Parts: sequence; structure tokens; C-alpha cells
Amino acid sequence: MTTWIISDLHLSAQRPAVTQAFLHWLQAEVTQAEALYILGDFVEVWVGDDVLEDAEHGAEFRPVVDALSRLSASGVKLYFMHGNRDFLIGAQFAQACGLQLLADPTMIQCGAKRILLSHGDALCTDDLAYQQFRSQVRSTQWQQAFLAQSLAARIAFAGQARSQSTQNKAMQPVAIMDVNPAAVLQLMREHDYPEVLLHGHTHRPDVHTLTVDGHACQRWVLGDWHDTAVVCRLNDKAMELVTLPLLA
Repeated sequence: MTTWIISDLHLSAQRPAVTQAFLHWLQAEVTQAEALYILGDFVEVWVGDDVLEDAEHGAEFRPVVDALSRLSASGVKLYFMHGNRDFLIGAQFAQACGLQLLADPTMIQCGAKRILLSHGDALCTDDLAYQQFRSQVRSTQWQQAFLAQSLAARIAFAGQARSQSTQNKAMQPVAIMDVNPAAVLQLMREHDYPEVLLHGHTHRPDVHTLTVDGHACQRWVLGDWHDTAVVCRLNDKAMELVTLPLLA
């Protein structure tokens, strides 16, 4: 059976066409699949699972949560890995959708092929400021303090952080925001040279061939959901990147 792997949808109320494209794709393609893996940045911003209980801010996510819940109930296995936009997704969201949270990275097996899954942001080690920020916000202490604030305060903070991030990116050389080759090699060594490392985050879909300490490996990169979406489809016999047209 087919397994799908996606990332970087950046779902938000400001981009309703992407949400509709995702819901349409679930119904058209994924209902007959064995599994769906979401490798982070599923939503543009997530400030805590209690968003689902808020009448105003939770409404935009309800169709997606309901669709994933139905998919899970039908027997499709759903998995989610945190990205840099949605690292606060927790047990409440996972239960509502019927999905399992995964550590980053996670190894899966497809036939004889071992595939190491990651969001990819931890590999962008040249961006020192981001890595410092990532270390801070992934800490239990920071997350507990942040989630203790009111929902309004968290939403305001997220808006300011997003604006600052946009400004910082505009000033950064493009290469700094891509993965660091040495970090990729080190990750593959640590996990005993998987045949494939598959990640998102960089929005640069491609297949890269590598030789790591004499081992033939590949790095597959998923695309974001913007004008098109580049996702991975795999089964016991084949693995491929597939381009999905998004609904207008």
C-alpha cells in the first residue's frame, strides 16, 4: 500500500486555498493509503493546543482536524513531526486528529530501504541565530512559561516573532538558510547510514546523491505548499517525489 510524506503546508486563515487543496487531496488520494507522515510546519503558527477550544481562532483549524480524525478512524495511520512553526502541537491536538507524534529524527522502513525522516531545521547549522532560538523554544522550561500566558498574549507574541523572522530572512544570504553538508553527513553517520534522509523545511525539493564514508545515500527534500506542492509517495517497490497542483 501507499505511504505519503508531506511537509511545509503552512496552513492559515490567510491562505484558504491551501487548506482546501489539502482537504481535497486527503479525500482523493490518502483515503486508500496505509499511512500519512506530516514532517512539520503543518500550520503557519501554533501557540498551544487550547487554540482548538477558542471559538474565534479554533474555527480555521476545525475542518482540518475533523478530516484527519475521519481519516484515522478509517484505518489510515497518521504521524506528525514538529517543525519550526508548530513545535507546540501537543497531545490534545494529536488526540483530536488521531495521529501519533514522532521524534525528530525518526527512522522508518519501506521494503529493504531505511528512510530517516526529519523536519530539517536542525540541519541548518550555519544560521546561528536561528539555532539559538530553536534551542530556547524547544526547552521544557520556555514552553511551560509561554503556555502559561493568556491565549491573546501568545498570539500577539507569535505575530511579532513572525514579523521579525521575515525581516531577518530578507537580510540573510540564501545559503545560510539551507542545510549544512557536514551536519547532513553527521546525522547519517549517527543513524548507521540510512539509504535515504528525507526532510522538508528548506522549500527546495530535490534528490541529492551522497557518498557517506563509502556508503551510497540520498537526501530527498520535500517542497512547500505554495503554487504547487512537492510530496513523497512510496511503497515497497518505488519511492518518488510527486508534484501536486494546488486549487485556485
